[in-house]
Amino acid sequence: MTDNAFKSGYVAIIGRPNVGKSTLINRVLGQKLCITSRRPQTTRHRILGIKTTDQSQLIYVDTPGIHSDDKRAMNRYMNRAAASSIDDVDVILFVVDGMNWTDEDDKVLERLKTSAKAPVILVINKMDKLADKEVMLPHIEKLSSKYDFNTVFPISARRGINIEQLEHAIEKLMPEGELIFPEDQLTDRSSRFLAAEIVREKLFRHLGQELPYSITVEIEQFDDENGLFRIGAVIYVERDGQKSIVIGKKGELLKSVGKDARIEMEKLFGCKVFLRLWVKVREGWGDNERMLKNLGYNDDM
Repeated sequence: MTDNAFKSGYVAIIGRPNVGKSTLINRVLGQKLCITSRRPQTTRHRILGIKTTDQSQLIYVDTPGIHSDDKRAMNRYMNRAAASSIDDVDVILFVVDGMNWTDEDDKVLERLKTSAKAPVILVINKMDKLADKEVMLPHIEKLSSKYDFNTVFPISARRGINIEQLEHAIEKLMPEGELIFPEDQLTDRSSRFLAAEIVREKLFRHLGQELPYSITVEIEQFDDENGLFRIGAVIYVERDGQKSIVIGKKGELLKSVGKDARIEMEKLFGCKVFLRLWVKVREGWGDNERMLKNLGYNDDM
């Protein structure tokens, strides 16, 4: 293998919910691809983020957080999507939240011990929030004893600290190869999918603590009319009482969600967007395997 050979391969980003996996992939790509919020379990699907340079094409796999609650069909789907991403990749990034090691981190680590075939880099995120930097080294030494990690990187995905060094470390572990995707492609997901995710993110940001987990979004219309995107999105809730919450008093909450989503879509798609939102009730969608598949929650995606 020569030092200047082109490299390509897949990088799985795994970890428990809310450790900053989506923020990390957005930072690496240099633009927003994956939705984020302060609430855990925002990410529900596997999403590929593709970064191509003169030296390499690294394909990052953003996954739902692995967690222990598998009572609902939605949670079982997310766990399957995350766990399956460990297979057939070239590098695994195990992301943890600063000094906060939990039982759920132990569960992710157990999955790695039984399933991981690729080298694993431990990524300790949110280190910019650590007031006393002197406690970092003992913490790294403690975590390093838990598994034979290839290396350990303290980073801040939000502030971009140590990200370039992490990318170099990933690239060194990659095999030589050709382009897997066209060099200008950013993701494997469609514009329809990204539009639905943007609406869902805005709902997470505008609604309360629990309701977003009872919501999903389906794009019913996506038309390109000479540089104007006409998008129609249906927001599904599980109960009648939730519909009025999403709409808000005199429709104000839904209007705010639509405005914020439209602005972000115009940035992403680079054109004017006309967005219409509807709210409908589909009882028990989050705990019905068939409904989940009909709404696009497929394990092979």
